[in-house]
Amino acid sequence: MEINTGIAEKSRREIADRLNGLLVETFALYLKTHYFHWNVTGPQFQSLHIMFEGQYNEIWLATDLIAERVRAIGGKAKYTEIPTFNESPATGEMISQLVEGHEAVIRLCREMFPLASDANDEVTADLLTQRMQIHEKTAWMLRSLC
Repeated sequence: MEINTGIAEKSRREIADRLNGLLVETFALYLKTHYFHWNVTGPQFQSLHIMFEGQYNEIWLATDLIAERVRAIGGKAKYTEIPTFNESPATGEMISQLVEGHEAVIRLCREMFPLASDANDEVTADLLTQRMQIHEKTAWMLRSLC
């Protein structure tokens, strides 16, 4: 059955492709956050272990929202790579890597706005706004630890 929601097919394909890129980055950030949750050590163990758990749970839910938006506009949710982690960095490096990951997701969301806006895809724009707000707050909280 064809989709007729007021967003051109070409725009829907482009948005779905970009959302899949966002899905990949978000899923990679989920895996890294969960991995760090398992492997954090040191004097901040308890607080970071709990913080990382809250973060990876939120990110996991976000992967579903992004994938479902891809499906709702007629695309197929895709994930092509699974990152691997061979070592556990020191706590400060964990925090730095997570900040970098959150900021990468923020940049991807921001880059997608013109595409969603030009297609009158307010739902995707809203999803991007929500994701940026959460990732900006998380990056700020992580940076505050250093």
